[in-house]
Amino acid sequence: MALATSLRKTASKVINRFGGDVTYRQVSGGTYNPTTGAIVETETNTTIKGVVDAVRKQELNELVHEQDKKLIIAASDLTITPSLSDRVVISSIVHQIVKINVIEQDNTAIAVELFLRA
Repeated sequence: MALATSLRKTASKVINRFGGDVTYRQVSGGTYNPTTGAIVETETNTTIKGVVDAVRKQELNELVHEQDKKLIIAASDLTITPSLSDRVVISSIVHQIVKINVIEQDNTAIAVELFLRA
């Protein structure tokens, strides 16, 4: 457990030092508006640090495509559990989350990899 705690702190320090600002947009289930016929979603934005990287060839599959991006964030910087319905805003571009990988040590989340599509 001590190793996991140490890794969690280290991941947060490294990502906060070398990462850039991104907006994590948590999307809550919407309500139906009968007047407009649209579903209204509730969004909660949180600014966090993250490292953006290209997707490697080994990570490509039916979910992850070559033009997608990978965002790595420290698990300790998130107060919520990431969901595929959430979005990430990087440089004013809204990205959909297509895959979530949690990097763990001793059942403790260290970092989260989010695969994104614009």
